[in-house]
Amino acid sequence: MEKELIVLNEARHVTLTAYVQEVDGEFQFAKRPAILIMPGGGYAMCSDREADPVAMAYLKAGYQAFILRYSTGAHKAWPNPLNDYEQAMTLIEENADKWHLDKTRIAAVGFSAGGHLCACAATIAQHKPAAAILVYPAILKDICDLCQPGMPQPNEYVAADTCPCFLVAARDDRTVDIKNSLMMQLALAEHGVAFESHTYSYGGHGFSTAEEWINTNRVSRRMPNWVPDSIGWLEEIFGTLTSKGFVEPDIKISMNANNAPVLSVECTLGHIRKQSEAVQEILHPLFAGIKAVAAARGYTEDGLMAAVSGNTVRELMEMVQVPDEVISKIDKALHEMVNQL
Repeated sequence: MEKELIVLNEARHVTLTAYVQEVDGEFQFAKRPAILIMPGGGYAMCSDREADPVAMAYLKAGYQAFILRYSTGAHKAWPNPLNDYEQAMTLIEENADKWHLDKTRIAAVGFSAGGHLCACAATIAQHKPAAAILVYPAILKDICDLCQPGMPQPNEYVAADTCPCFLVAARDDRTVDIKNSLMMQLALAEHGVAFESHTYSYGGHGFSTAEEWINTNRVSRRMPNWVPDSIGWLEEIFGTLTSKGFVEPDIKISMNANNAPVLSVECTLGHIRKQSEAVQEILHPLFAGIKAVAAARGYTEDGLMAAVSGNTVRELMEMVQVPDEVISKIDKALHEMVNQL
């Protein structure tokens, strides 16, 4: 493994530390996933406890890891930190070949103020990560203004193109109230953005990876599970990195399938029904199954269609027991159809 320290902005003391692992040779793959880490520190500093220890956890899972020490203290004026993120992500993407990483599999993780920056990356950045992990993130006006007045509140900018998010916090966080994570989740849910959330019974603020050697709080014994859980969640999005490269994810998660350029079984039924007649013909097995369920339960077909319009095509086909091979065939056919909305 190689370690490289890159100065992004000397005047503002902004650096990117790259931990790059080998590929090929004994490893039978040419590219790895990557993660960009943004430590917390109230925009006054970047915490060491949320830097290298976090990188080591994801390195162990096969990731290339990058630590961004963004503008803080006298240089924290917004949008300096967001500009630092954009510069770092651009550099990572431009050096994908050099650093043996897959540009489509770059995630970001941020803690506290770094969680605010990560949430902004997920919502308003030009170079959004493929997935964002928000650990006790500052989201709402009171805590954001405490760091520096006038910063954006990320929950207000959640939209269909927000990347999938994984949220971690403790119920008894006295520094960044749990409402910050809850309001972010609500915004994600309202806009149909994929997310997973873990709110632990106790653990306070600043627990990092929650391992005993690094943590200064009393935390739930289950709290260290958030790191492997987040890696498992990323596998659902990226696919698992195996000794022979990536395999297709068991559960395909998109930013929002209804807004993708082509259709898929991850689109909602309501969205699919607004598409062309050719699309409706492809989905004949689903419609036949829904018709049969409606007849068996005494519902009208249109009424049942309306009731389940928010479910994905995949969920409904599984519900009416369409065989897996047929679902795969339909998904492939839908990928050939342009999203007309």
